[in-house]
Amino acid sequence: MQADPTQGDGEAASLRALLNEAAEALAAAGIQDPTVDAELLAGHVLGVSRGSVQAKAVMDVRVPQSESARLREAVRRRAAREPLQHITGRAPFRSLELLVGPGVFVPRPETELLAQLAVDALRSSAEPEPIGIDLGTGSGAVALAMATEVPHASIFAVERSPEAYEWARRNVNESGAGNLELMRGDLADAFPELEGRVAVVASNPPYVPDDAIPRDPEVRLFDPPAALYGGEDGLDVVRVISRRALTLLRPGGLVAIEHGEFQGEAVRSILDADGWHASATHVDLTLRDRVTTALR
Repeated sequence: MQADPTQGDGEAASLRALLNEAAEALAAAGIQDPTVDAELLAGHVLGVSRGSVQAKAVMDVRVPQSESARLREAVRRRAAREPLQHITGRAPFRSLELLVGPGVFVPRPETELLAQLAVDALRSSAEPEPIGIDLGTGSGAVALAMATEVPHASIFAVERSPEAYEWARRNVNESGAGNLELMRGDLADAFPELEGRVAVVASNPPYVPDDAIPRDPEVRLFDPPAALYGGEDGLDVVRVISRRALTLLRPGGLVAIEHGEFQGEAVRSILDADGWHASATHVDLTLRDRVTTALR
């Protein structure tokens, strides 16, 4: 057993006991994976990985009083259904760790499918420097995935919300991706200088119908409404993306749009009516319809 690292910092607490306490509180609050969240919060407070937290718990390491208090406060916030990513300040996305917080949509694992389809299309392009665009980039997740995973591509991203734009700007700066250009503006008329030259247009637009109420409090209470709601049927922005992408893409270029699990047929109908070819809907890891693609 290691020497107690908490001398002079008040009474130390058992990490194992703190994790059990946290998991019980989170389970009572309806958190889906209370043990996972408890370990991730402990890792955030202690400045170590989740695996290190598990190892320290097995050894029953003692935690200083100040850090125990910080962990309990973090658990209190999570039990109030504040997103885990807002508390830690980070959201994992593919190989990235993105800065997130109030004012920006927290990227979900489901959106990794959108990023994969965009990355694959860029990699298969015959152009020496294919162009990819992320319309409505939010935190910058999809744009940064394209830029970092296809370094020979030139990536452009646009975001209208000033709050989300600032998060994206910070993420782009932290990534050091020199092949990504971020601008603030409306996706409906973004990047006129690139019209007819783009290989891939990707977007995760707002697609929740205006009268629908998201089930999860984390979404309902904390995600910005402008990133969630997309008109009466949820597809107003999808219609704008379809028209804009037709102008931006070169012949044979790919558009990829994320949407709700019951919207695949409607999105294909929009794309087909606008003159796209080979529209197809792809399922995510939970086998739910998630992204629809089409060719220019």
